[in-house]
Amino acid sequence: MSFLSRIMDLKSKAHFSHGGNGRPAGATGGTAFQGHRKRSAAQARSRVAVIMACFGLAYCVIGGRLVQYAMTTSEAVSSIGPADNLLASRPDIVDRNGEILATDIRTVSLYAEPHKIVDADEALERLQTVLPELDPRATYKKLTSKSRFQWLQRQLTPKQQSRILALGIPGVGFRPEKRRFYPSGSTAAHIVGYVNIDNRGIAGMERYIDNQGLADLAAIGMTSDAKMEPVRLSIDLRVQAMLHDVLVNSMQKYEAEAAGGVILDVHTGEVLAMASVPDYDPNNPAESAKDGWLNRMSDGTFEMGSTFKIFTTAMALDSGKVKLSDSFDATNPIRIGGFTIKDFHGKRRVLTVPEIFRYSSNIGTAKMADVVGIPAQQEFLTRLGLLTKMQTELPEVKTPTQPREWKKINSITISFGHGVSTTPLQTAVAGAALMNGGKYLPPTFLPRSRDEADAIAQAVVKPRTSDEMRYLMRVNAIEGSGKRALVPGFNVGGKTGTADKVVNGRYVKNGLNFNAFLSAFPIDDPQYVVLTFIDAPKTGEGGGRTAGLNAAPMVGEIIRRSAALLGVKPKFGEDGSALLVSY
Repeated sequence: MSFLSRIMDLKSKAHFSHGGNGRPAGATGGTAFQGHRKRSAAQARSRVAVIMACFGLAYCVIGGRLVQYAMTTSEAVSSIGPADNLLASRPDIVDRNGEILATDIRTVSLYAEPHKIVDADEALERLQTVLPELDPRATYKKLTSKSRFQWLQRQLTPKQQSRILALGIPGVGFRPEKRRFYPSGSTAAHIVGYVNIDNRGIAGMERYIDNQGLADLAAIGMTSDAKMEPVRLSIDLRVQAMLHDVLVNSMQKYEAEAAGGVILDVHTGEVLAMASVPDYDPNNPAESAKDGWLNRMSDGTFEMGSTFKIFTTAMALDSGKVKLSDSFDATNPIRIGGFTIKDFHGKRRVLTVPEIFRYSSNIGTAKMADVVGIPAQQEFLTRLGLLTKMQTELPEVKTPTQPREWKKINSITISFGHGVSTTPLQTAVAGAALMNGGKYLPPTFLPRSRDEADAIAQAVVKPRTSDEMRYLMRVNAIEGSGKRALVPGFNVGGKTGTADKVVNGRYVKNGLNFNAFLSAFPIDDPQYVVLTFIDAPKTGEGGGRTAGLNAAPMVGEIIRRSAALLGVKPKFGEDGSALLVSY
């Protein structure tokens, strides 16, 4: 051992023999060392206990919050709802009796996450075995895009979803959605309307619902899956189906381009049924014919022909300048401004007002309008809503057209329905005002009570004028051009209108007509107005093609099939008490 090693060893022994502090070794130093170790152990145990208590408290808080979340509705604890709440719900649409016209059904749509697609070519080939209609180029572009989400096919059937799931393609999935379903198909297409792929209203009452605020709520994400109160319409699905059937059959039977009709409650303004054909199936609107989109009843304007003589006659009688007992000379045609106004079935003699109406005299009607004057004629037609845009819930409403400046020739032609174009629905509404005692009611596709109707009704003619017009309508149906609209027991009254068809602003020269028939029943106490039109018919009941041979029989068929559904009881005999007995 070296000298340095021995020195270090001696110093070490000296240190421990003196307790490391210059004092003799003994119990005092050992006791101090043991006390220090005990204090350290106690502190360590205290720290561990504190840490365990903190962890226990944290777990208690977490557990309590989990219990709280479990007992609280999801909407209250999350700003993003579950999958179902991300679906935009729409209220059901039902008819006046609660029959469903439109409702939501659950479906799924196929999407891809391109960054998860392993083999785009293989994925495309497999998908086409289930969805052969997929566009190969467009789909491949989506599968190889740099985006993280791509729609592949919207609104699949359950069978398609099941088959795609069985393919086991990574990177594709399904997202729940809702699809609008229309159980009645095209029966009430132009009234109910349809929605787009995102369940947003595009036309008809579907669009009206969105315009009431539903679309705005959906745009800001405030939609839920909660069941909404259904929107009840004024139409009766039974009557609507019947009307639609008559129009479809008449269009085929008379070889026409189009047809339309409406049934209106004269005391409330409610539309009980309205249709226009050609139409479309709202379940597959894109597959409809081009002409099917147009709702000719409210979104098409036409020269309504001699049905306008109803309004000219009412105007003359209501002005007090003409009475039922008055007569007008219809012997010679009227020549003005290079035009000749003559009667289709001219009697070439003096005609009374009822005869002018019954024989549909253009000459006599023009002379009645001349007595009243052009300003009064404009004011009266405006009062009846025939020259301004109609106000109703249906979005598809067209504005009537009229001359910029009314001259004498305009006044004459307008008196018998040429020179002004208006919608068939407006014509029916104006006719209802002349049948219900003289009260104008804007049409509605929503339920409206008699009290509600009376509160908004506007008096447009005197009650006496209404009585006189009902008399003239009944006479014309019995003795004039409306005979084929008569239905035993229901006292139908009406007026035909045969107008030259207008194409691109000009009258066609091939003899095609736009025919209409405006009627009311029971005419002694009218409850309903029925209007039909047939566009460019090539034939009629008697071989001809005037309104009395096609538009009038359509009204007769509609009343015959709908009267019982509308609650109108037939009356037979002079006092209405007789019963029809068949053996």
